[in-house]
Amino acid sequence: MSFSFLPVPSSSHPLAPYGWDDDWAAAFSPYAEQGLVPGRVVRVDRGQCDVITPDGPVRADTAFVVPRDPMRIVCTGDWVALDADGDPRFVRTLLPRRTAFVRSTSSERSEGQVLATNIDHIVICVSLAVELDLGRIERFLALALSSSEGAALLGGGHGPGEHRPEPIVLLTKADLVPDAVTLSHLVQDIEAIAPGVQVYPVSSTTGEGLDVLGAVVSGGTSVLLGVSGAGKSTLANTLLGRDEMEVQAARDVDGKGRHTTTTRNLLVLPQGGVLIDTPGLRGVGLFDAGTGVEELFSEIEELAARCRFHDCGHRSEPGCAVLAALEDGTLPDRRLESYRKLLRENQRIVAKTDARVRSEILKDWKRKGAEGRAAMQAKRGGRVR
Repeated sequence: MSFSFLPVPSSSHPLAPYGWDDDWAAAFSPYAEQGLVPGRVVRVDRGQCDVITPDGPVRADTAFVVPRDPMRIVCTGDWVALDADGDPRFVRTLLPRRTAFVRSTSSERSEGQVLATNIDHIVICVSLAVELDLGRIERFLALALSSSEGAALLGGGHGPGEHRPEPIVLLTKADLVPDAVTLSHLVQDIEAIAPGVQVYPVSSTTGEGLDVLGAVVSGGTSVLLGVSGAGKSTLANTLLGRDEMEVQAARDVDGKGRHTTTTRNLLVLPQGGVLIDTPGLRGVGLFDAGTGVEELFSEIEELAARCRFHDCGHRSEPGCAVLAALEDGTLPDRRLESYRKLLRENQRIVAKTDARVRSEILKDWKRKGAEGRAAMQAKRGGRVR
């Protein structure tokens, strides 16, 4: 069955519920002339993927899409051009990604792993069944705020429209904190480290906050991220109004789940919008997230701009505005340490593929070494051993 793509208005296109719009139609037009078919990837599994096309779902092979490059492997959320027919069908190319949530595969390697693409809302799920880990939340947010840059790294960013996903923090299992004052303080703790980011307490048990969340995710594509046991799959089922995702109880000891979701799945919500549910993440390594770190810790960046020395390391330098804020209590110790940690980690990752950054790190090490030796010599009264 042949299908004419370009003349069909995006609002009435069969793929409109999955996010198809005029910009995607324009990006696909060269492939329409080649007789290829558009589709959105709803699930990837062992070199094959499930794709929704104008004629319905198909199973397609991804062998033609640069399989040796982990950053270009077909991912849930991708828009693709694939064969119009055949057995098997093949994905021929990816359309330029608007956004991408990318994490480092490990601290010892420089490769990134794409978790979801073409997303409008990055929903970070944090369980209230356990104590808040502010450092982990900051790590998620730094990556979320860098997701537009992640798309640029993957050959997107200048694709169909400039996009910037909105990060959202969900405090799930809010029914476990029945005291309204305590819950309000927890929300304020997150808002303090995430200026401008919306924070919503929600409960799939009582329905608290789900109406607001449903309204937010009804426009565009949202991805649920978080560790196992954060309640992502339960939340997805609640928004869908059916038990689509398998759910298991979290352990009472530490609130952790057991990875009931093993693949990333793209689901159309009945109220509109698209949801990508993901497996629980044990580790969230930064990957070229410098922009996100700077934005997330904007108050420290603003203080650093007022330091006496432009290359101030905020350690012991005179005229350091950051240390002054630390001393008078306006900047918490934990906040500065988290900033330093994420900057160091991101710099190490970038340095593995950027010679200029490696050179800057080496110069910094040499400078600090020379300063340390000079300080030691001064302490010994000028005597050199």
